[in-house]
Amino acid sequence: PHSPPARVPVAASVPAAVPMSRVGGDGTAALERAGAETVKRAVELDLASRFQESLVCYQEGIDLLLQVVKATKDEAKKHRYRQKISEYMTRAEDIKKHIEKEKQDGKYHKQIRIEENATGFSYEKLFQEYLTEVLSEVWVQDPYIRHVHQLYNFLRFCEMLVKGPCKVKTIHLLTSYDEGSGRTQQISGLEEIQQSLRTYGVTLNVTFSCSIHDREIRFNNGWMIKIGRGLDYFKKPQGRFSIGYCDFDLRPCHETTVDVFHTKHTRQM
Repeated sequence: PHSPPARVPVAASVPAAVPMSRVGGDGTAALERAGAETVKRAVELDLASRFQESLVCYQEGIDLLLQVVKATKDEAKKHRYRQKISEYMTRAEDIKKHIEKEKQDGKYHKQIRIEENATGFSYEKLFQEYLTEVLSEVWVQDPYIRHVHQLYNFLRFCEMLVKGPCKVKTIHLLTSYDEGSGRTQQISGLEEIQQSLRTYGVTLNVTFSCSIHDREIRFNNGWMIKIGRGLDYFKKPQGRFSIGYCDFDLRPCHETTVDVFHTKHTRQM
């Protein structure tokens, strides 16, 4: 469990959500409703110590309420929302400092639970916020990049890195050999991915080990992601022409846990 941001007791520091009863009728009703709902969610997440998600909701809520202030001609409403926005901005800043301190201290930890048959967990959704522009090197440790569908998972992960805002130049893969007749196919598949990445200026280094069990992904911007099932958490599609076959946000998942950490110095594996 996370402690609340330093120097700020939770009960005293978490601002109250915008009262829905005050959402009014001068053409800004939809904005006010959206802003109030978003801030309400931010406060709930804040009280649950889910600070990273809370920060995102505070920022979105603040943006919506600023639009209300800009659009409304009601001076009393302007004043009321400016006060609320000020409270939310102060709280968001406190949370931001707390998250940054946890990163610096190597204590940052966020856990995501993927439920059985859940959808909406494509690699893009899961990794997007960690693909910052300074990211240039990635280490993937996953013993099960063996079978065809697992090779495609790894290829999909590489595609995400290539088209992301980051400038990845090197990917290191540590995996294990296929124990059966599929070893030749595994090696040729990885060589093909390696060759294809080279045309995008990305070097793929592949190492095999018979003793690895852990699954983790490390970025040289300090982020480390551990997925219980590694990259292989998607279920087999119902058929070749079923929804979710192409778009992995629509593909049901196996139950698993994702743990996200941040360390100042990312060691090599």
